[in-house]
Amino acid sequence: MSRSVIVTGCSRGIGAALVQRLLEKEHRVAGCSRSTAAMQELGADPTFRSVDVRDGDAMVGWAKDLQEIGLIPDLVIANAGLLHLRQPFWELSAEEFDQVIDVNIKGVANTARAFLPAMIQNKSGTFVAFSSGWGRSTSPGVSAYCASKFAVEGLIGALAQELPEGVSAVALSPGVVHTSMLARAFGEEEASLAVEPQQWAAQAVEFLLSLGTAENGQSLSFQR
Repeated sequence: MSRSVIVTGCSRGIGAALVQRLLEKEHRVAGCSRSTAAMQELGADPTFRSVDVRDGDAMVGWAKDLQEIGLIPDLVIANAGLLHLRQPFWELSAEEFDQVIDVNIKGVANTARAFLPAMIQNKSGTFVAFSSGWGRSTSPGVSAYCASKFAVEGLIGALAQELPEGVSAVALSPGVVHTSMLARAFGEEEASLAVEPQQWAAQAVEFLLSLGTAENGQSLSFQR
């Protein structure tokens, strides 16, 4: 059965691989990223739109435009994320810290505010926010990222308790995936040892589509 799915941060990495796999499986997919060129290549506006998840008003506007063409999501995947260069916290600039927090936690919050009202009205749907193993344990050199992903876990846990019957929220750690973001932070040699995004998405899509009220509030992992 075809499902309607929203994916944020879909110009590259995990997001791009998820969109590709979902389309191959003939699901209805909409996505956003900051890259105008990448969105134009994927499809027409508003289905694919250049939107920064840090812009709450723009996210709400995009969600409303999607509703006008009949797209109310069965599944929202808040994938957009940012990992800073590995360094001690005291060497991390305030600007870099703010960027990570703004994308990784405020971006998730903006995505939830944009799409949950229609899902609640429809009494159906699952909101998945990508967390991390570093949202459940800590590691040196990635302090801002850890802080942001711990915040995601807290937000999703509380949100799940607030949602009405039929709507669910899940925090999902994708494990370690070979993305440009990972390579930038840890170096290509180390990053290349991780699973490729296409391989991860090929196995993860059915798992993501299976999530529902039984998993509401859970912190899950899907590692390959």
